[in-house]
Amino acid sequence: MDLKTKIRRIPEFKGVVFWDITPLLKDNKAFKEAIDKLAEHYKGKNIDVIVSNEARGFIVGAALAYVLGVGFVPVRKKGKLPSKCVELTYEKEYESDTIEIHDDAIAKGQKVLIIDDLLATGGTVKANMELIEKLGGKIVGLGFLIELEYLPGRKTLGDKYEVFSLIKYANTKA
Repeated sequence: MDLKTKIRRIPEFKGVVFWDITPLLKDNKAFKEAIDKLAEHYKGKNIDVIVSNEARGFIVGAALAYVLGVGFVPVRKKGKLPSKCVELTYEKEYESDTIEIHDDAIAKGQKVLIIDDLLATGGTVKANMELIEKLGGKIVGLGFLIELEYLPGRKTLGDKYEVFSLIKYANTKA
């Protein structure tokens, strides 16, 4: 199945091209295929837990954690988690944002896979990486349902960790 046909391109959503995964999610065969392909890539990679950022990242990350039989840890915007947290403020293209993770969510040395729905500029994922490393987790990879190759996401993330993307767009018209 060509999973790209299940992604809706919305040209003007809050001033950017928005790549909507809702059509993929509502198609049971497409959603299953996407998660199965991600699982196939990460099977046997010695992962203890998947970390994903809200909100769409939760959908992909939790489903993948289930298939791989590993734990799942959410990263949320400040004030959304109920227990003691570690937080990080980072700069986005147009504003700053603060994210949090429970301070006991990742054990020292635990092997962590970061999964998100979309790699664009990479700022949010880089912030997730910093939180995980602050807690002593060992990142084993960075995975995405979609990558916008025309934006600097990979450059922002660097080459310390493997970056895997299931669907790639080379330009805004793809």
